[in-house]
Amino acid sequence: MFRNREVQIFLAVQLLISIIGIALSGFFISTLAVGMMISVSILLIASTLIFTKWRYQELDKLSGYLQQISNGDFQLDVRDNYEGELSILKSQIFKVTKMLTEQGTMLHEDKAKLTNAISDISHQLKTPLTSMMVMADLLRDKNLDDAKRSEFTRNLQVQLERMEWLVSSLLKLSKIDAGTIFFKKEKVLVNSLVQSAVEPLLVPMDIKMQSLNVEGDDTAAFSGDYNWTTEALINIIKNCVEHTAEGGEISIQFSENPIYTEITIADNGKGIAREDLPYIFKRFYKGKNASDDSVGIGLAMAHSIITRQQGDIEVTSQPGIGTKFQIKLYKQVI
Repeated sequence: MFRNREVQIFLAVQLLISIIGIALSGFFISTLAVGMMISVSILLIASTLIFTKWRYQELDKLSGYLQQISNGDFQLDVRDNYEGELSILKSQIFKVTKMLTEQGTMLHEDKAKLTNAISDISHQLKTPLTSMMVMADLLRDKNLDDAKRSEFTRNLQVQLERMEWLVSSLLKLSKIDAGTIFFKKEKVLVNSLVQSAVEPLLVPMDIKMQSLNVEGDDTAAFSGDYNWTTEALINIIKNCVEHTAEGGEISIQFSENPIYTEITIADNGKGIAREDLPYIFKRFYKGKNASDDSVGIGLAMAHSIITRQQGDIEVTSQPGIGTKFQIKLYKQVI
Protein backbone atom coordinates (compact mmCIF):
# COMPACT_ATOMS: atom_id res chain seq x y z
CA MET A 1 0.00 0.00 0.00
CA PHE A 2 2.78 2.46 0.97
CA ARG A 3 4.57 1.77 -2.31
CA ASN A 4 1.67 3.33 -4.17
CA ARG A 5 2.68 6.79 -5.36
CA GLU A 6 -0.84 8.16 -4.88
CA VAL A 7 -0.85 7.07 -1.22
CA GLN A 8 2.61 8.59 -0.68
CA ILE A 9 1.49 11.94 -2.13
CA PHE A 10 -1.74 11.88 -0.11
CA LEU A 11 0.13 11.18 3.18
CA ALA A 12 2.71 13.86 2.39
CA VAL A 13 -0.02 16.43 1.83
CA GLN A 14 -1.76 15.43 5.07
CA LEU A 15 1.52 15.66 7.03
CA LEU A 16 2.27 19.07 5.52
CA ILE A 17 -1.18 20.38 6.43
CA SER A 18 -0.83 18.96 9.97
CA ILE A 19 2.60 20.55 10.46
CA ILE A 20 1.35 23.92 9.24
CA GLY A 21 -1.71 23.65 11.52
CA ILE A 22 0.45 22.71 14.53
CA ALA A 23 2.89 25.58 13.87
CA LEU A 24 0.11 28.12 13.53
CA SER A 25 -1.59 26.81 16.69
CA GLY A 26 1.61 27.19 18.70
CA PHE A 27 2.34 30.62 17.30
CA PHE A 28 -1.11 32.17 17.60
CA ILE A 29 -2.88 30.20 20.34
CA SER A 30 -1.15 28.10 23.02
CA THR A 31 0.73 24.91 23.81
CA LEU A 32 -2.55 23.13 24.65
CA ALA A 33 -3.84 23.92 21.17
CA VAL A 34 -0.65 22.42 19.72
CA GLY A 35 -1.26 19.17 21.65
CA MET A 36 -4.85 18.99 20.50
CA MET A 37 -3.82 19.70 16.91
CA ILE A 38 -1.22 16.92 17.04
CA SER A 39 -3.80 14.47 18.42
CA VAL A 40 -6.36 15.38 15.78
CA SER A 41 -3.75 15.09 13.02
CA ILE A 42 -2.67 11.64 14.23
CA LEU A 43 -6.30 10.46 14.36
CA LEU A 44 -7.03 11.80 10.86
CA ILE A 45 -3.91 10.23 9.37
CA ALA A 46 -4.57 6.92 11.17
CA SER A 47 -8.21 6.80 10.04
CA THR A 48 -7.12 7.61 6.47
CA LEU A 49 -4.57 4.80 6.56
CA ILE A 50 -7.15 2.34 7.92
CA PHE A 51 -9.68 3.35 5.29
CA THR A 52 -7.08 3.13 2.50
CA LYS A 53 -5.94 -0.29 3.71
CA TRP A 54 -9.56 -1.50 3.67
CA ARG A 55 -10.03 -0.23 0.11
CA TYR A 56 -6.86 -2.01 -0.98
CA GLN A 57 -8.10 -5.21 0.62
CA GLU A 58 -11.40 -4.90 -1.28
CA LEU A 59 -9.56 -4.22 -4.51
CA ASP A 60 -7.33 -7.23 -3.81
CA LYS A 61 -10.46 -9.37 -3.40
CA LEU A 62 -11.77 -8.08 -6.74
CA SER A 63 -8.42 -8.86 -8.33
CA GLY A 64 -8.64 -12.42 -7.00
CA TYR A 65 -12.21 -12.65 -8.24
CA LEU A 66 -11.12 -11.56 -11.73
CA GLN A 67 -8.30 -14.11 -11.62
CA GLN A 68 -10.83 -16.85 -10.85
CA ILE A 69 -12.96 -15.65 -13.75
CA SER A 70 -9.96 -15.83 -16.10
CA ASN A 71 -9.48 -19.42 -14.90
CA GLY A 72 -13.03 -20.26 -15.96
CA ASP A 73 -14.89 -20.06 -12.64
CA PHE A 74 -18.04 -18.02 -13.33
CA GLN A 75 -20.07 -19.13 -10.32
CA LEU A 76 -18.87 -16.53 -7.81
CA ASP A 77 -21.11 -13.67 -6.75
CA VAL A 78 -19.21 -10.52 -5.73
CA ARG A 79 -22.24 -8.23 -5.36
CA ASP A 80 -23.18 -6.50 -2.11
CA ASN A 81 -26.09 -4.34 -0.96
CA TYR A 82 -24.14 -1.17 -0.18
CA GLU A 83 -23.80 2.15 -1.96
CA GLY A 84 -20.51 3.52 -3.23
CA GLU A 85 -18.09 3.30 -6.09
CA LEU A 86 -16.71 -0.10 -5.00
CA SER A 87 -20.21 -1.55 -4.86
CA ILE A 88 -20.93 -0.16 -8.34
CA LEU A 89 -17.68 -1.69 -9.58
CA LYS A 90 -18.62 -5.05 -8.05
CA SER A 91 -22.03 -4.92 -9.71
CA GLN A 92 -20.48 -4.14 -13.08
CA ILE A 93 -17.99 -6.97 -12.71
CA PHE A 94 -20.84 -9.32 -11.80
CA LYS A 95 -22.79 -8.24 -14.91
CA VAL A 96 -19.75 -8.89 -17.10
CA THR A 97 -19.34 -12.28 -15.42
CA LYS A 98 -22.96 -13.18 -16.13
CA MET A 99 -22.53 -12.10 -19.74
CA LEU A 100 -19.39 -14.25 -20.07
CA THR A 101 -21.27 -17.16 -18.51
CA GLU A 102 -24.08 -16.83 -21.02
CA GLN A 103 -21.63 -16.51 -23.90
CA GLY A 104 -19.75 -19.57 -22.69
CA THR A 105 -23.00 -21.53 -22.49
CA MET A 106 -23.98 -20.41 -25.99
CA LEU A 107 -20.58 -21.37 -27.37
CA HIS A 108 -20.88 -24.78 -25.73
CA GLU A 109 -24.35 -25.24 -27.22
CA ASP A 110 -23.16 -24.09 -30.64
CA LYS A 111 -20.29 -26.55 -30.45
CA ALA A 112 -22.71 -29.36 -29.57
CA LYS A 113 -25.03 -28.32 -32.42
CA LEU A 114 -22.11 -28.26 -34.85
CA THR A 115 -21.02 -31.71 -33.73
CA ASN A 116 -24.56 -33.04 -34.15
CA ALA A 117 -24.93 -31.34 -37.53
CA ILE A 118 -21.68 -32.88 -38.80
CA SER A 119 -22.83 -36.27 -37.53
CA ASP A 120 -26.22 -35.87 -39.22
CA ILE A 121 -24.68 -34.72 -42.50
CA SER A 122 -22.23 -37.63 -42.56
CA HIS A 123 -25.10 -40.01 -41.84
CA GLN A 124 -27.23 -38.52 -44.63
CA LEU A 125 -24.38 -38.74 -47.14
CA LYS A 126 -23.18 -42.17 -46.08
CA THR A 127 -26.25 -44.06 -47.35
CA PRO A 128 -26.29 -42.71 -50.94
CA LEU A 129 -22.49 -42.91 -51.16
CA THR A 130 -22.53 -46.57 -50.11
CA SER A 131 -25.27 -47.32 -52.62
CA MET A 132 -23.37 -45.54 -55.40
CA MET A 133 -20.16 -47.42 -54.61
CA VAL A 134 -21.98 -50.76 -54.82
CA MET A 135 -23.63 -49.87 -58.13
CA ALA A 136 -20.33 -48.54 -59.52
CA ASP A 137 -18.70 -51.88 -58.73
CA LEU A 138 -21.56 -53.72 -60.42
CA LEU A 139 -21.27 -51.54 -63.52
CA ARG A 140 -17.66 -52.69 -63.96
CA ASP A 141 -18.95 -56.18 -64.75
CA LYS A 142 -18.53 -56.65 -68.51
CA ASN A 143 -21.14 -59.40 -68.53
CA LEU A 144 -23.86 -57.12 -67.10
CA ASP A 145 -26.85 -56.97 -69.44
CA ASP A 146 -28.07 -53.68 -70.86
CA ALA A 147 -31.29 -53.61 -68.81
CA LYS A 148 -29.41 -53.90 -65.51
CA ARG A 149 -26.76 -51.42 -66.65
CA SER A 150 -29.50 -48.93 -67.52
CA GLU A 151 -31.20 -49.51 -64.14
CA PHE A 152 -27.98 -49.00 -62.17
CA THR A 153 -27.12 -45.89 -64.18
CA ARG A 154 -30.57 -44.45 -63.49
CA ASN A 155 -30.20 -45.23 -59.77
CA LEU A 156 -26.81 -43.51 -59.75
CA GLN A 157 -28.38 -40.43 -61.30
CA VAL A 158 -31.13 -40.42 -58.67
CA GLN A 159 -28.63 -40.70 -55.81
CA LEU A 160 -26.45 -37.95 -57.31
CA GLU A 161 -29.45 -35.63 -57.62
CA ARG A 162 -30.41 -36.40 -54.02
CA MET A 163 -26.91 -35.61 -52.79
CA GLU A 164 -26.80 -32.42 -54.85
CA TRP A 165 -30.10 -31.27 -53.32
CA LEU A 166 -28.92 -32.18 -49.82
CA VAL A 167 -25.61 -30.34 -50.11
CA SER A 168 -27.29 -27.32 -51.72
CA SER A 169 -29.92 -27.20 -48.96
CA LEU A 170 -27.32 -27.50 -46.22
CA LEU A 171 -25.30 -24.66 -47.73
CA LYS A 172 -28.40 -22.47 -47.86
CA LEU A 173 -29.28 -23.31 -44.26
CA SER A 174 -25.72 -22.60 -43.13
CA LYS A 175 -25.80 -19.18 -44.80
CA ILE A 176 -29.15 -18.37 -43.21
CA ASP A 177 -27.95 -19.47 -39.75
CA ALA A 178 -24.72 -17.49 -40.12
CA GLY A 179 -26.67 -14.37 -41.07
CA THR A 180 -24.70 -13.92 -44.31
CA ILE A 181 -27.83 -13.80 -46.47
CA PHE A 182 -29.43 -10.42 -47.01
CA PHE A 183 -33.19 -10.72 -47.33
CA LYS A 184 -34.59 -8.07 -49.62
CA LYS A 185 -37.43 -5.81 -48.53
CA GLU A 186 -39.49 -5.39 -51.66
CA LYS A 187 -43.17 -5.57 -52.47
CA VAL A 188 -44.13 -9.17 -53.24
CA LEU A 189 -47.49 -10.04 -54.79
CA VAL A 190 -48.66 -13.28 -53.18
CA ASN A 191 -50.48 -14.50 -56.29
CA SER A 192 -47.28 -14.35 -58.35
CA LEU A 193 -45.31 -15.88 -55.47
CA VAL A 194 -47.65 -18.88 -55.22
CA GLN A 195 -47.53 -19.47 -58.98
CA SER A 196 -43.73 -19.50 -58.92
CA ALA A 197 -43.71 -21.95 -55.99
CA VAL A 198 -46.26 -24.30 -57.57
CA GLU A 199 -44.68 -24.43 -61.04
CA PRO A 200 -41.79 -26.87 -60.31
CA LEU A 201 -44.21 -29.22 -58.50
CA LEU A 202 -46.87 -29.48 -61.19
CA VAL A 203 -45.31 -32.60 -62.72
CA PRO A 204 -45.13 -34.58 -59.43
CA MET A 205 -48.71 -33.53 -58.69
CA ASP A 206 -49.80 -34.62 -62.18
CA ILE A 207 -48.09 -37.99 -61.77
CA LYS A 208 -49.99 -38.55 -58.51
CA MET A 209 -53.19 -37.15 -60.09
CA GLN A 210 -53.53 -34.59 -57.31
CA SER A 211 -55.74 -31.55 -57.70
CA LEU A 212 -54.63 -28.01 -56.82
CA ASN A 213 -56.98 -25.32 -55.56
CA VAL A 214 -55.62 -21.75 -55.27
CA GLU A 215 -57.79 -18.96 -53.87
CA GLY A 216 -56.97 -15.48 -52.66
CA ASP A 217 -56.99 -11.74 -53.12
CA ASP A 218 -54.99 -10.83 -56.23
CA THR A 219 -53.89 -7.58 -54.56
CA ALA A 220 -52.53 -9.31 -51.43
CA ALA A 221 -48.86 -8.46 -50.91
CA PHE A 222 -46.12 -8.15 -48.30
CA SER A 223 -42.63 -6.73 -47.95
CA GLY A 224 -39.98 -9.42 -48.22
CA ASP A 225 -37.63 -11.41 -50.42
CA TYR A 226 -39.40 -12.94 -53.44
CA ASN A 227 -36.86 -15.66 -54.29
CA TRP A 228 -36.21 -16.89 -50.74
CA THR A 229 -39.91 -16.90 -49.84
CA THR A 230 -40.55 -18.90 -53.02
CA GLU A 231 -37.95 -21.39 -51.79
CA ALA A 232 -39.80 -21.70 -48.48
CA LEU A 233 -43.18 -22.26 -50.15
CA ILE A 234 -41.71 -24.86 -52.52
CA ASN A 235 -40.46 -26.91 -49.58
CA ILE A 236 -43.82 -26.72 -47.78
CA ILE A 237 -45.88 -27.58 -50.87
CA LYS A 238 -43.42 -30.37 -51.74
CA ASN A 239 -43.96 -31.82 -48.27
CA CYS A 240 -47.73 -31.76 -48.83
CA VAL A 241 -47.40 -33.44 -52.23
CA GLU A 242 -45.18 -36.19 -50.86
CA HIS A 243 -47.52 -36.96 -47.94
CA THR A 244 -50.75 -36.88 -49.92
CA ALA A 245 -51.99 -40.01 -51.67
CA GLU A 246 -52.88 -40.30 -55.35
CA GLY A 247 -56.03 -38.36 -56.21
CA GLY A 248 -55.59 -36.12 -53.16
CA GLU A 249 -56.04 -32.37 -52.98
CA ILE A 250 -53.66 -29.50 -52.23
CA SER A 251 -55.21 -26.13 -51.42
CA ILE A 252 -53.52 -22.74 -51.13
CA GLN A 253 -55.31 -19.67 -49.78
CA PHE A 254 -53.95 -16.20 -49.14
CA SER A 255 -55.25 -12.91 -47.79
CA GLU A 256 -54.07 -9.60 -46.38
CA ASN A 257 -55.15 -7.52 -43.40
CA PRO A 258 -53.72 -4.39 -41.70
CA ILE A 259 -51.47 -6.52 -39.45
CA TYR A 260 -50.14 -9.32 -41.64
CA THR A 261 -50.37 -11.22 -44.92
CA GLU A 262 -51.42 -14.84 -44.46
CA ILE A 263 -50.73 -17.81 -46.72
CA THR A 264 -52.39 -21.14 -45.86
CA ILE A 265 -51.24 -24.39 -47.48
CA ALA A 266 -53.30 -27.50 -46.72
CA ASP A 267 -53.61 -31.09 -47.89
CA ASN A 268 -55.85 -34.07 -47.19
CA GLY A 269 -52.99 -36.52 -46.80
CA LYS A 270 -52.04 -38.91 -44.03
CA GLY A 271 -51.28 -36.10 -41.56
CA ILE A 272 -48.68 -35.77 -38.83
CA ALA A 273 -48.74 -37.60 -35.50
CA ARG A 274 -49.43 -35.38 -32.47
CA GLU A 275 -46.10 -36.24 -30.83
CA ASP A 276 -44.22 -35.22 -34.00
CA LEU A 277 -45.81 -31.77 -34.39
CA PRO A 278 -43.45 -29.86 -32.01
CA TYR A 279 -40.39 -31.13 -33.90
CA ILE A 280 -41.27 -31.03 -37.61
CA PHE A 281 -39.27 -27.81 -38.15
CA LYS A 282 -36.22 -29.30 -36.46
CA ARG A 283 -33.37 -30.09 -38.80
CA PHE A 284 -33.06 -33.77 -39.84
CA TYR A 285 -36.14 -34.73 -37.84
CA LYS A 286 -38.18 -37.52 -39.39
CA GLY A 287 -41.63 -38.26 -38.03
CA LYS A 288 -43.47 -41.55 -37.91
CA ASN A 289 -45.14 -40.95 -41.28
CA ALA A 290 -41.98 -39.79 -43.05
CA SER A 291 -40.99 -41.63 -46.21
CA ASP A 292 -37.72 -43.52 -46.54
CA ASP A 293 -36.35 -40.87 -48.91
CA SER A 294 -37.16 -38.04 -46.51
CA VAL A 295 -34.14 -36.13 -45.19
CA GLY A 296 -35.93 -33.80 -42.78
CA ILE A 297 -34.43 -30.57 -44.00
CA GLY A 298 -37.06 -28.94 -46.25
CA LEU A 299 -39.40 -27.75 -43.50
CA ALA A 300 -36.43 -26.63 -41.38
CA MET A 301 -35.27 -24.42 -44.25
CA ALA A 302 -38.78 -23.04 -44.79
CA HIS A 303 -39.05 -22.18 -41.08
CA SER A 304 -35.68 -20.41 -41.09
CA ILE A 305 -36.56 -18.35 -44.18
CA ILE A 306 -39.97 -17.28 -42.83
CA THR A 307 -38.78 -16.42 -39.31
CA ARG A 308 -35.73 -14.51 -40.61
CA GLN A 309 -38.19 -12.20 -42.34
CA GLN A 310 -40.03 -11.53 -39.06
CA GLY A 311 -42.73 -13.98 -40.09
CA ASP A 312 -44.38 -16.86 -38.30
CA ILE A 313 -45.34 -20.35 -39.39
CA GLU A 314 -47.68 -22.75 -37.59
CA VAL A 315 -48.87 -26.23 -38.41
CA THR A 316 -51.98 -28.16 -37.41
CA SER A 317 -52.65 -31.73 -38.40
CA GLN A 318 -54.90 -34.70 -37.81
CA PRO A 319 -53.68 -38.17 -38.78
CA GLY A 320 -55.73 -39.53 -41.65
CA ILE A 321 -57.40 -36.18 -42.36
CA GLY A 322 -54.64 -33.81 -43.43
CA THR A 323 -52.18 -31.06 -42.54
CA LYS A 324 -52.41 -27.27 -42.68
CA PHE A 325 -49.52 -24.79 -42.68
CA GLN A 326 -50.32 -21.17 -41.78
CA ILE A 327 -47.72 -18.54 -42.72
CA LYS A 328 -48.04 -15.00 -41.38
CA LEU A 329 -45.79 -12.26 -42.76
CA TYR A 330 -46.22 -9.21 -40.55
CA LYS A 331 -46.36 -5.61 -41.68
CA GLN A 332 -43.38 -3.45 -40.88
CA VAL A 333 -43.96 -0.72 -38.28
CA ILE A 334 -42.63 2.59 -39.53
